Amino acid sequence: MKSIKVFAPATVANVSCGYDVLGFAVHTPGDEVVMHLNDSKQVSLDVIEGDEGRLPRNPLQNTVSAVVINYLKHLGVEQGVSIELYKKMPFGSGLGSSSASAVAGLVGINELMGGRLSREELLPFAMEGERLACGNAHADNVAPALLGGLVLIRSYHPLDVVKLPVPEGLSCALLYPHVEIPTKEARRILKDRIHISDAVTQWGNVAGLVAGFCTGNLDLIGRSMEDVIIEPVRAMLIPYFYDMREIAIAHGALGFSISGSGPSVFALCKGEETARRVAKALENKLSSNGIGVNTYVSSINTDGPKVTALTAASH
Repeated sequence: MKSIKVFAPATVANVSCGYDVLGFAVHTPGDEVVMHLNDSKQVSLDVIEGDEGRLPRNPLQNTVSAVVINYLKHLGVEQGVSIELYKKMPFGSGLGSSSASAVAGLVGINELMGGRLSREELLPFAMEGERLACGNAHADNVAPALLGGLVLIRSYHPLDVVKLPVPEGLSCALLYPHVEIPTKEARRILKDRIHISDAVTQWGNVAGLVAGFCTGNLDLIGRSMEDVIIEPVRAMLIPYFYDMREIAIAHGALGFSISGSGPSVFALCKGEETARRVAKALENKLSSNGIGVNTYVSSINTDGPKVTALTAASH
């Protein structure tokens, strides 16, 4: 029986000022999917661990199996597939939990089917998985989870995705405070009108951030990590957000912001040592105020998903 095990990484979407158009992958945490081919001609979701019973067991409603069903339908293939999903990351965290599951499933089935589609060609399937999970087919989590590195979504119609260079020595401190902010709620509270002056500031910061990554200018990256449109609204939902920003910068971070829709926060830093120092200081701030926290330190993951085991069919 042909089988595969795939790890897909968590992601930091928006990267401060790049709402819905920027995101990068990290090395940890992430989700793991194990997939076996069989003769049933059905896609089944046989095991889910780590979700505390919160995810749907119906293959048509769960992100990981739904994208596999759509992929096989696209190929015109009737193939039996048994799926096991091992959630290794928190829900509603702003770390791209649903996108990691979808990407791991897509990479797994594509490998088992002989790699018929490129990673770029898998992206629309992953985006539809996001639509199923949170009602919006955005790509700022699934694109970096699938392609690795820092990704710019230049356009959604038509889809135009650009993988940007990542400077050496850049490290990320990532913290998930144990408070839940559903993505739908975090999108609902956003304003639908903004001042032109705020838009101009935001455009300058997005351009500066992209330029900083492309030229390896870490100080420019730090100066450009300012979001005047989304962050001020969402920061209200995150305990001690502005205190944490002050702490992060005081301990050497280049910049600090919200990961995705929150409540996770991240700080980009020069080097792993600084990132660990920042992460520890932020963890101490939350813990001392009675808030549980998961802490991760990672460089930017330029590879994306990883096949960790592949077993050929026996004869």
